[in-house]
Amino acid sequence: MASTSTPLTLPVLPLDDEVVLPGMVVPLDLNDADVRAAVEAAQAAARSTPGKPRVLLVPRIDGTYASTGVLGTVEQVGRLADGDPGALIRGRGRVRIGAGTTGPGAALWVEGTPVDQSVPDPLPGQVAELVKEYKALATAWLRKRGAWQVVDRVQAIDDVSQLADNSGYSPFLTTEQKVELLETADPVARLKLATQQLRDHLAEQDVAETIAKDVQEGVDKQQREFLLRRQLEAVRKELRELNGEQEGEESDDYRARVEAADLPEKVREAALKEVDKLERSSDQSPEGSWIRTWLDTVLELPWNERTEDAYDIQGAKGVLDAEHSGLEDVKERITEYLAVRKRRGERGLGVVGGRRGGAVLALVGPPGVGKTSLGESVAHAMGRKFVRVALGGVRDEAEIRGHRRTYVGALPGRIVRAIKEAGSMNPVVLLDEIDKVGSDFRGDPAAALLEVLDPAQNHTFRDHYLEVELDLSDVVFLATANVLEAIPEALLDRMELVRLDGYTEDEKVVIARDHLLPRQLERAGLNADEVTIDEGALRKLAGEYTREAGVRTLERSIARLLRKVAAQHELGERKLPFSVSEDELRGLIGRPHHVPESAQDPAERRTAVPGVATGLAVTGAGGDVLFVEASLADPETGAAGLTLTGQLGDVMKESAQIALSFLRSRGAELELPVADLKDRGVHIHFPAGAVPKDGPSAGITMTTALASLLSGRLVRTDVAMTGEVSLTGRVLPIGGVKQKLLAAHRAGVTTVIIPKRNEPDLDDVPAEVLDKLDVHAVTDVRQVLELALSPATSEAAREVPAAA
Repeated sequence: MASTSTPLTLPVLPLDDEVVLPGMVVPLDLNDADVRAAVEAAQAAARSTPGKPRVLLVPRIDGTYASTGVLGTVEQVGRLADGDPGALIRGRGRVRIGAGTTGPGAALWVEGTPVDQSVPDPLPGQVAELVKEYKALATAWLRKRGAWQVVDRVQAIDDVSQLADNSGYSPFLTTEQKVELLETADPVARLKLATQQLRDHLAEQDVAETIAKDVQEGVDKQQREFLLRRQLEAVRKELRELNGEQEGEESDDYRARVEAADLPEKVREAALKEVDKLERSSDQSPEGSWIRTWLDTVLELPWNERTEDAYDIQGAKGVLDAEHSGLEDVKERITEYLAVRKRRGERGLGVVGGRRGGAVLALVGPPGVGKTSLGESVAHAMGRKFVRVALGGVRDEAEIRGHRRTYVGALPGRIVRAIKEAGSMNPVVLLDEIDKVGSDFRGDPAAALLEVLDPAQNHTFRDHYLEVELDLSDVVFLATANVLEAIPEALLDRMELVRLDGYTEDEKVVIARDHLLPRQLERAGLNADEVTIDEGALRKLAGEYTREAGVRTLERSIARLLRKVAAQHELGERKLPFSVSEDELRGLIGRPHHVPESAQDPAERRTAVPGVATGLAVTGAGGDVLFVEASLADPETGAAGLTLTGQLGDVMKESAQIALSFLRSRGAELELPVADLKDRGVHIHFPAGAVPKDGPSAGITMTTALASLLSGRLVRTDVAMTGEVSLTGRVLPIGGVKQKLLAAHRAGVTTVIIPKRNEPDLDDVPAEVLDKLDVHAVTDVRQVLELALSPATSEAAREVPAAA
């Protein structure tokens, strides 16, 4: 649209916080003094000139007039929709405001210059694209608002200036933005500005719609969950009414449960704090379920529940004797514990320094000696609850101390769960296989057990899940292990060590007769009067069919024997009752697996050739017999030096070096041909090469084997030995004497050589075993050789055999 540049004199109609653009038609209230003055002045001026009355619409922001206004014509004066007097004014074109002047009426008159709004025709390509973009954006916005009737009108506008001014109708534009549009004289620049404003608004609207949608979905979910919970409460209420229960059930009121529970004061305070948190949290909060689980755990723990110990010392000892044969050390320790507990109770010393009189024992011994079952017998004898905690393979510290409550699925540790399961604060807790505990990136469970098993600390044990103090000082902890060396030293220091070194043959017979046979008869569906096994058969089962420190294999042999008898009876091959004798064992379960060395043919014995000696060792399965073989290589074919085989550890290899060095330096005194040791290679082998072996106790055994090889004298079949050797030939003390002597007894050995300084250890060996063994305590290797080597029969026997 083109406008003349002739100056105009017009009354000013100020618009407070409002902007009218050319092409817009707006109604104005004549009750406003400024509006009424401007309209009346325009009407007065129009009487002397043709055309409609004209006013200058100027925005007034905070009392300041804009530099550009809009020429407006008064189209009509009358009543507005609300009945107030008003005028309908149409914007015609932009006018740049000049100096003030005078005119009729009370209005402010100014001089103005019309602004040229012409645009080249036809439109340049970029302007045409801009027009197309603006129409597309305006159409999208109008369709979102449902203003379909306005879309066609916008699409019909071709003038760039009119199209840009059309955005003045947009309600989302601020007054400042509209003033900016008004003061932008160039139509193309104004259309660019209007397009950018519309584009920004649509982008904001998309973001707002996305947020509103997400919020609405969340609200809908909460409303749906709220509705479902209300329905669930209504269903529960109906069910309670049908079952005759009260609406305010105590299980739903944690505060009432905490106040009614018999809790220690600090635990009660912590529980009430959690109840306060629970009451403040919403039903949808995940923290609520965590607090409920914690409160349930605390309320289920037996904080003040304790069983009364049975102080019948004789009765407790009778229970232990009836359920376990042997194991005198453990029985004596439990009897002592009960006696001390009884006296403390009588003198009012049940709690001293906040600590009660618990006990921490470590039962160490080979498999099958009854360590695990002993825990249950101890609880039975004391009248306490029994809980078993399996620690084999545990590698997570949280298994002992519990998880932090911040983790999903957090649980208390095994110690707290054991107390909860027992239902009392003074149970007998069996920590089974404590030597099998491992460690990895999740921590060291053995380190977490340090506080649990320390009598000076466990009265204030703090589980990571509970975070309240738990008194474990009244608990009797029994820890079982097969290998003492696998228990960390700091942990072992907190426990009282009780060794279970295995059973003698007589004890095995008694255990088999009184415990194993009745149990296996019941499992085989047989009565005691239908099948009997005489003592000779049991002794042969224990001595020749099994060779172990415990009785597990013996029990399996008895079970196999009874199954065979039951099957033969069902097949009609054997009638009941039936008595199993020693001679019938081979026909029922086959040949013996462990024949004593002394019972074999002399030519078939391991020590039938020079260079083989019998030693004694301790393994994880108890004591065992160990053979040592030595040979010399031919000087023409074998290289000089020492060769060791049999998976030997460093300590055992050093013992072999010491034995060889001793014979090289002192062999002449022993009348041995030590010159052969210089030029011929020496090979020492320990059979059962797949089993790792280590330790210093085979020193005298290797020395004896080498001396036998060099002298040609055989090592006595009935002799076994153990002891460390020094470079000077001294025999030094070793460990595990009891287990080694029991192994020698099981293997049919009658003469045992031990170090002199181990002689006090013989007090631990059962008397019936010592009666059948000829034990020699020695201090020097020369004594060992005198006892172990057979006398030379001829000069030919002194010839040194070469290795094959």
